[in-house]
Amino acid sequence: MPILGTQAQYIDNAEDRQKFSSMCDRIGVVQPAWKELTNMEDVNAFIDQVGFPVLVRPSYVLSGAAMNVCSNQEELVRFLEMAANVSQKHPVVISRFIEGAKEIEMDAVADKGEIVAYAISEHVEYAGVHSGDATIQFPPQKLYVETMRRIKKVAKKIAQELHISGPFNIQFMARDNDIMVIECNLRASRSFPFVSKVLKLNLIELASKIMMGVPYERPTKNEFDLDYVGIKASQFSFSRLQKADPVLGVDMSSTGEVGCLGDDTNAAILKSMLSVGLRIPEKRVLISSGDAKQKAALLKPCRMLADKGYELYATGGSYRYLVENGVPCTLVYWPSEEQQPQAHDMIRQKQIDMVINIPKNLSSRELSNGYQIRRAAIDFNIPLITNERLASAFIQAFTTMSMDDLAIKAWDEY
Repeated sequence: MPILGTQAQYIDNAEDRQKFSSMCDRIGVVQPAWKELTNMEDVNAFIDQVGFPVLVRPSYVLSGAAMNVCSNQEELVRFLEMAANVSQKHPVVISRFIEGAKEIEMDAVADKGEIVAYAISEHVEYAGVHSGDATIQFPPQKLYVETMRRIKKVAKKIAQELHISGPFNIQFMARDNDIMVIECNLRASRSFPFVSKVLKLNLIELASKIMMGVPYERPTKNEFDLDYVGIKASQFSFSRLQKADPVLGVDMSSTGEVGCLGDDTNAAILKSMLSVGLRIPEKRVLISSGDAKQKAALLKPCRMLADKGYELYATGGSYRYLVENGVPCTLVYWPSEEQQPQAHDMIRQKQIDMVINIPKNLSSRELSNGYQIRRAAIDFNIPLITNERLASAFIQAFTTMSMDDLAIKAWDEY
């Protein structure tokens, strides 16, 4: 039976990790170091080489299910036991996880290995959040021109090597202009309809014509011509999932998504966050801001909140960090601490309007304390953000503009 578009052997070359990896090595495309392993000794030997954190994925899983980022030995052992025992029959792929890297997607259409149209979009969150859960901005707002140039170069090589005819999506990681390829999917991805609508260019129609061998016109417009911004935000149903921990990771948890356009990033972010059910807090914000890097990343947003007259409440480490840096706030205690006021009680009594809770790591104490706070926020319908990049973007948006500043325009008015 004939297959339209990209041929089966090339689809297999993209899907099979070993084949894809050796192809990347051959054409000089960089990937994060990884290995497929079948026993604990090899797992430990590989981690000695690359160090923590690592991304662990069992074989044959869909949509990132059962994938996990492990940042120490205890987490790794606990997770591998959970993911069924590692064996010859069930190898596990472990790759080096790069912290603080931007995740970038390229959606494109190619004809016999030549790229005809493309769209490069950027995740608001750093790599480590599944692309189905991430907040995606298009056109990208904070990418170096050099990064974009390198991405196009790499995509061109991959499209040629896989003889792509039709739609494809490549996920990249970038840190300081170093580009690494996470994976290439020879199909339309979830960001295809979003970038098509923002670009006002039907990529699927173009891909279908190419796959059918029908004449088509080459598009002339690209993302640099746009004077507006699109944001894709994810919708979650944690309130319906009793006891689920509402924290985002490498496996996907969202149950829907929203696309919003704005004249600039702030407008688009604000519209998208309100569309997925967040509310602009009225007065009081509770903060527990993760590790040292995350605390530093949230310092400016917290200062913006304080300048706007918000009352800040923070747990131990976050409280000390904010006060040392001249941001006024009130100390509240974790559920595992005896003293008052208790963060958990304040949420239950609706004395808090928004919770920013960034998990520091996956150790059991951290998980149980943070989990109780996050779960209480969901159960009592209080807006919750668990990612410092998203929290910064949302705070930046609602402290610099108000609801009245949001223009209500139809799609074709942009």
